[in-house]
Amino acid sequence: MQKLPLKLEKRLEKRKNDNSYRSLPLEIKGVDFFSNDYLGFSSSEVVRNRTSEIMDVQAYKNGATGSRLLSGNHPLFSKAEKMIADFHDAESALIFNSGYDANLGFFSAVPQKGDIIFYDELSHASIRDGIRMSLAKSYRFTHNSLQDLDSKLRRFDTSSNDFQLYIVTESVFSMDGDIPDLEGLTKLSKKYNALLVIDEAHATGVFGENGVGLIQQLGLEENVFARIQTFGKAIGSHGAAILGSDQLRKYLINFARSFIYTTALSPHTLATIITVYENLQLDVENVTRLRANINFFKAELDRNALTKRFINSDSAIQSCILPGNERVKSIALQLQENGFVVKPILSPTVPLGQERLRFCLHAYNSKQEISEVLERLANFVQKSN
Repeated sequence: MQKLPLKLEKRLEKRKNDNSYRSLPLEIKGVDFFSNDYLGFSSSEVVRNRTSEIMDVQAYKNGATGSRLLSGNHPLFSKAEKMIADFHDAESALIFNSGYDANLGFFSAVPQKGDIIFYDELSHASIRDGIRMSLAKSYRFTHNSLQDLDSKLRRFDTSSNDFQLYIVTESVFSMDGDIPDLEGLTKLSKKYNALLVIDEAHATGVFGENGVGLIQQLGLEENVFARIQTFGKAIGSHGAAILGSDQLRKYLINFARSFIYTTALSPHTLATIITVYENLQLDVENVTRLRANINFFKAELDRNALTKRFINSDSAIQSCILPGNERVKSIALQLQENGFVVKPILSPTVPLGQERLRFCLHAYNSKQEISEVLERLANFVQKSN
């Protein structure tokens, strides 16, 4: 085998020296405070059995066999997309293979040369990578700062038809778990005739009635040009959908390269997504338990004098700032040795000095587990000072 080029070897070595080297983990055993499976659907026997029923009805193939524009557009796609659009109060939905693919497809295809994109500086890597592939100009604005965004927007003549403005953010941020002023963003988008694009990856299944997400909870559906809903978090499966007008759907089918040039999702994956959306419509128990656990977790932060160490969040993501890669990895290991799996988030994934333990809460976490993990965290943090 040919050796890795020296430049690349040096980059790997630097990661090791910075204590930020990544490797694939083996199966981790312990109480789950690290996965995105917020509602527990990935291990649900009900979901598994219902998915099998759907697959058996028409004896679907194991694989899609091709892209959706060739042989892969099996009947479950139209059923799933209609269900998703109805559930999220959207005119249409178009399914992509992942949230990453959805963001790459949207931002590389929709904003055109001469257009201008304003995006939150903490937007997910998939958003930023998609924007890099666009021919539009882009400017980042200070995290969750309407003032900074407004100051950037006012530089442009919004009466011109020569370009389109886009405002891009997440409804729940994946590393901090915080929430932008979505109503304020809506007002700014109207003021400057900008199109609003919201990634709802970590809001779906967590916020709103039946877990519809934050946009619907706030009644802002009609004010958002495109919503990205992903299925790898609370839905417990894989894939994503872009919600918007029927015209937007037709445009993406014709121009989104990450949609056109890839094998479609398998029938089994679509059957799982359909099953979970059926469950969300009929049973709110999991969503209710998750919300109760989030509230209990925050109360336990107060009891253990940890509130100031955590970023304020009402979402399933709760982040404890512990500066230093070595320190945060050490405390994560101590928690794991005590039976609790919490992932350390290292720089450069987050800025230097913002290294953290990222707790992901679930409907299936017990109150006892929440109390115990935070009691141990308080003890380990105190010892590390």
